[in-house]
Amino acid sequence: MKQILGFLNELMMNNNRQWFTEHKAEYSDAKARFDAFALRVIEGVGRFDPATRGLTLADCTYRIYRDVRFSADKSPYKRHMGVFVCPKGKKSGLAGYYFHLEPDGAEYIGGCGLFTGMYNPSPAMVKNIREAILFDGKSFEQSVAEAANFHIDTDSMMSRVPQGFPKDSPYAGYLRLRSFGLSMPTPKDILFGSEDALLEWTLENFKTSLEFNQFLNRAVEAVE
Repeated sequence: MKQILGFLNELMMNNNRQWFTEHKAEYSDAKARFDAFALRVIEGVGRFDPATRGLTLADCTYRIYRDVRFSADKSPYKRHMGVFVCPKGKKSGLAGYYFHLEPDGAEYIGGCGLFTGMYNPSPAMVKNIREAILFDGKSFEQSVAEAANFHIDTDSMMSRVPQGFPKDSPYAGYLRLRSFGLSMPTPKDILFGSEDALLEWTLENFKTSLEFNQFLNRAVEAVE
């Protein structure tokens, strides 16, 4: 991953069209390397989560070009690369498995890492998930515990239990969530070791979140 992160670091410091055009060959090489690894992640996830089988690179990866129409930041290129493996592909809104690379200082997510679950679900999805937790909070809690190396995202948690849900529920903390995701950083020794070892580590950890993602996706089936 050193070569990919090296390119992204250079891009971060030279985020303009002239520099990118002059270094298009370096981008193509970094993209090819990342895509090759991303394909292995897609195939590996499919071995333990049948709902993700048959996905392509286009279903799971992202363009380097930013949509700057509604952003104060007019930098034309993203400073990170990622692959998101979820049922029906990245645009489905369903829970899945995300592998992320960004150089130090990019400040997109805060570093290289693994992320699993559902980002920014619709209000209807959030309501369904909360109702599923209220009905079977024990299973949800167990699914979080199963993904032992991950930490639950509480950044957007509400300050109180939302209206319509019992404040004295033993799962009140989960009912306050607005986003349902787990994350963990990638240790430097694994990130910069062999790609085979990185892939094995990535898939082993993603597999522990299978029940978590299945719980979320079952909960939102009615509002897809």
